[in-house]
Amino acid sequence: MNSGQKGAYLFPKMLAFSKERRSIIPAGDTSQFIPSKDADICILEEPEHLNWYHHGKRWTDKFNHVVGVVHTNYLEYIKREKNGALQAFLVKHINNWVTRAYCHKVLRLSAATQDLPKSVICNVHGVNPKFLKIGEKVAEERELGQQAFSKGAYFLGKMVWAKGYKELIDLLAKHKNDLEGFKLDVYGNGEDAHEVQSTAKRLNLNLNFLKGRDHADDSLHGYKVFINPSVSDVLCTATAEALAMGKFVVCADHPSNEFFRSFPNCLTYKTSEDFVAKVKEAMTKEPQPLTPEQMYNLSWEAATQRFVEYSELDRVLNSEHDPAKVRPNGKIIAKSLSMPNFSEMVDGGLAFAHYCLTGNELLRLCTGAIPGTRDYDKQHCKDLRLLPPQVENPIYGL
Repeated sequence: MNSGQKGAYLFPKMLAFSKERRSIIPAGDTSQFIPSKDADICILEEPEHLNWYHHGKRWTDKFNHVVGVVHTNYLEYIKREKNGALQAFLVKHINNWVTRAYCHKVLRLSAATQDLPKSVICNVHGVNPKFLKIGEKVAEERELGQQAFSKGAYFLGKMVWAKGYKELIDLLAKHKNDLEGFKLDVYGNGEDAHEVQSTAKRLNLNLNFLKGRDHADDSLHGYKVFINPSVSDVLCTATAEALAMGKFVVCADHPSNEFFRSFPNCLTYKTSEDFVAKVKEAMTKEPQPLTPEQMYNLSWEAATQRFVEYSELDRVLNSEHDPAKVRPNGKIIAKSLSMPNFSEMVDGGLAFAHYCLTGNELLRLCTGAIPGTRDYDKQHCKDLRLLPPQVENPIYGL
């Protein structure tokens, strides 16, 4: 399953979807299939729920440098469920536990996420180049005196209440008279579609519901204003895409939108009255063309550069060129031979305790784990066409 580069591995089908957690949970200990000689750098996407039930070698023992990237505001979603306050309290502390035990560095896309140990805030997401090309085309049309935008405002997102639909309907219902004549096209599909649409109809809101589609679809190019009132996002991809296409974006003054505030076409509001003012401003004015610097900041190239800097990969990668820090077999010597400090000992103790607790199948099932996901068996390896896992004893640095 090696992708072709040293230390780069892909493990499809090693995941299971948990209905209770509404999350994809790893099945077994993936690290067993990675040769130790290749285990240099590990990137854990969503390090919280990837480690909730992790039972195996500690990632920071297996790899020289482990970076967790936090994308989701789990606590915000959990609070909306039954007994949400209690669940959120427990999940908050479990997230702190596992990220501290298993990561060297944690990157949070925005301050909307939980404040985690060893974490810094940095947007390491970029937009698909096709959105920047659409923005360039819009700028060219405007330079030629052509009308770039022929439509008004729209909202695009999965049609579930938590994705901003509740906030949107509340705002429009409260200020129906102030926004008289304002029409909003809404694109999206989802399990709450019927309820969202029936609520809008009952309140007699001027919303035109349409099926969801790709944000780069030609039918969306002509809109001038993207409305996004969501406060559950960590960093809304659709907002970044709309800005890249040269549109106005009206969004809440919220930590999830902090990265976008530097863009002149991003109009943030603090109150519902301010929302009305920003919508009217966007509908009566023209967006400013993106500067080369702004376009670069939205790109994946810039996001990658930010990732390397904030995750301290540059320091780790530079160590590869230091002969004094490389063993004869080519593996980097990342860990000091001196005695671990108190913090490292605590982290090791947390990892050991987590390993012991996640080894109990009854406890796993009681806390929502999927049956049979603790270990891989021989048949599982055969089905996935994998070599038998390496036999490694998960020793923790206590």
